[in-house]
Amino acid sequence: MVRFTVLASGSKGNATVVSGGRTRILVDCGLSCRELFRRMRLMGEEPETLDAILITHEHSDHVGGVAVTARKLGIPVYFTEGTHRAWMRWISPRRQLTYAQWLEQIRKQAAERQAEAEVAAEEGEPDETDLVEAAEATPEAAEPVEPAKAKDPTWLPAVEYFQAGEPFEIGDIAISSFTIPHDAADPVGFVFQAEGVRIGFATDLGYIPPNVKAQLKGLDLLLLESNHDLEMLRDGPYPWAVKQRVLSRVGHLSNEAAAEFLEKVYDGQAAYVILAHLSESNNLPDLARVTAERALIGRASLIANRLLLAEQNEPLFPIDF
Repeated sequence: MVRFTVLASGSKGNATVVSGGRTRILVDCGLSCRELFRRMRLMGEEPETLDAILITHEHSDHVGGVAVTARKLGIPVYFTEGTHRAWMRWISPRRQLTYAQWLEQIRKQAAERQAEAEVAAEEGEPDETDLVEAAEATPEAAEPVEPAKAKDPTWLPAVEYFQAGEPFEIGDIAISSFTIPHDAADPVGFVFQAEGVRIGFATDLGYIPPNVKAQLKGLDLLLLESNHDLEMLRDGPYPWAVKQRVLSRVGHLSNEAAAEFLEKVYDGQAAYVILAHLSESNNLPDLARVTAERALIGRASLIANRLLLAEQNEPLFPIDF
């Protein structure tokens, strides 16, 4: 059986479970570990059965809970190399020091080194026999410490790289990744295939370029971004710079752009079309639905598609094939 469960979709957090055969993958982890587990169990999914986490890009609403969740479950996280590096930079920001702070830090370090040298001179250096006896007396103290686990916020149980445009597999699920236009380091969308079922996953894209159109064909389920209504965004509360970002070719897909794809490009093969990543400030579920329905109804052959909306605050019921 193949199952697709959207746990959350929107600017406050994204997470979806894709199951096929004996494999379960979490696509993005923008929820806290606690909330993710709560929603999974609500939908009849056990977090402990997850085999891997797969990341589309490094923005916080897609990776906010990934470190804690991966550590808790002891599972690998799949990134492109560019996304992994961007995530590491984001999760461990460098603290900027003033010159006075830097100078004080240097003085403290010098004082500590001087104090250590004076103590060593007074007590004498331990010989090799002393070190061996100390290690044998307290073997646990001789074990190497793994500071990464204790102090490094970027530490993960395992990291696996994939390359955009190159197919790969996680367990029983075959995955085709494709580059998407978004203002991130190396953002991607996916097509998942298991047991003859094909699922397309495309959110956080400013427009739909030819490579994405080519991927989103022959699907059984299509999850497509329908982020904002153009008029609501232009008249809404966002600062002008943010509006320009959302409207740009590396921003987010509008209701109108999603509808144009459904009307002119989409082949109508999917049993389900899910509209995702709806803005809470610049969209309304009814607006997104009506705009997409008009596009589908305009093509009589597509009216059999079931149209669903993924939500931010509640999971969408599981879809089984």
